[in-house]
Amino acid sequence: MNNSPKKTPMAMQTPEARCRNFSEVALGYSPEEAVSEAQRCLNCKNHPCTEGCPVSVSIPAFISRVRERDFGGAYDVLSASTSLPAVCGRVCPQESQCEKFCVRGGKGEPVAIGRLERFVADAHAGRGSSPAPATNGHKVSVVGSGPAGLSCAGTLARMGYKVTVFEALHALGGVLVYGIPAFRLPKDIVAREIEELRALGVEFVTDAVIGRTYTVSELKEDFDAVFLGTGAGLPIFPGIKGENAKGVFSANEYLTRVNLMKAYEENSETPVFRGKQVAVVGGGNVAMDAARTARRLGGDVTVLYRRSEAELPARKEEIAHAKEEGVAFRWLTAPKEILTDAEENVTGVLCVRMELGAPDASGRCRPTEVEGSDHTVQADMVIFALGTSPNPLLKRTTEGLATGAHGEIVADGDGKTSLDKVYAGGDAVTGSATVILAMGAGKRAAEAIDRELREI
Repeated sequence: MNNSPKKTPMAMQTPEARCRNFSEVALGYSPEEAVSEAQRCLNCKNHPCTEGCPVSVSIPAFISRVRERDFGGAYDVLSASTSLPAVCGRVCPQESQCEKFCVRGGKGEPVAIGRLERFVADAHAGRGSSPAPATNGHKVSVVGSGPAGLSCAGTLARMGYKVTVFEALHALGGVLVYGIPAFRLPKDIVAREIEELRALGVEFVTDAVIGRTYTVSELKEDFDAVFLGTGAGLPIFPGIKGENAKGVFSANEYLTRVNLMKAYEENSETPVFRGKQVAVVGGGNVAMDAARTARRLGGDVTVLYRRSEAELPARKEEIAHAKEEGVAFRWLTAPKEILTDAEENVTGVLCVRMELGAPDASGRCRPTEVEGSDHTVQADMVIFALGTSPNPLLKRTTEGLATGAHGEIVADGDGKTSLDKVYAGGDAVTGSATVILAMGAGKRAAEAIDRELREI
């Protein structure tokens, strides 16, 4: 037993080194460090950590195997519940989920569940995949290869379904490849997880835009059920003067060009503008990703956030990393106008100071403008990270598919939509959320599809 009140430290690149490269910041545990951290687990009788996991991983069971140095057995436990353990171990907000409920956290730091999950998944790399199970005769199509789609596909494949995943882009992985930078989630890790699904018999079709290349109705004709995991890729802008100026980006476009199209490479065929003074508007994880990316591309970066640091929704770890890397923050600051020169190039952001009032619907204090507090933040590039909404293509091309006010697909707790044998989950239903919540939705939908098709 390891009775240390603190987590076993994990090696990382220094801030000075990492702000000049796109290599992964966190370097992972060694076997000795993983075993030491696993020895901190109390193996609680009621397993509150598992209840905090959206995909219901048997956390004490996999950690106990790490403690016994049975890393293969630990992977077997993980893969029974999650299709993307190496991804989850890196980008899931464990501090607000499984680790939040860890009993160890009551008198110190919780067990480093995410770090252990990452270690186990990485230790499994190159050791071969489980054989594909016998088919049960049913075929299911999954639209989108992001976390919801991959989770749904993996869960169904393990049940014996023949699964085909349709992806609109030329590369697989959805937001995992176009949205999350390599310094947080290396793309070879995503590719490795996808290969595990191929080994289970999952087939992938790229460059397939559902609503154009194929319709949902056509998929229903060829498959026994359909899962829609199309994400939320339509960026939200604030509607202020100058937001169409040269040098203004949505975080979605900016990160896609850098991550998917490799615009960070010196001789990239699809380069991106490299701002010298960059303002990032927003406070979530996407804002942190955009800010840290712009910093690596040589910019002096300032995050503008209309509330205080206490309300910042991004993970504390990402905020700390951003600060260490030289990203500046201006709290209680909101943009009013993008300032430009005669050629409509960005020259700055006209901002206003904010003060916090009563809580709004989100539970956070509502910001209001301070009269007479207008001021200018110098910038030659502005990145808006204010959230995204679902692409309206499916709504326009799928008769009878119920959608909400913001274009989100209406689905029940199991992912069932208004169409027979059509399910949906992830950001396409909830709007922008986390990887693990999307995975949980994909897994629940797969289980619901299984229950429905068993009755046929």
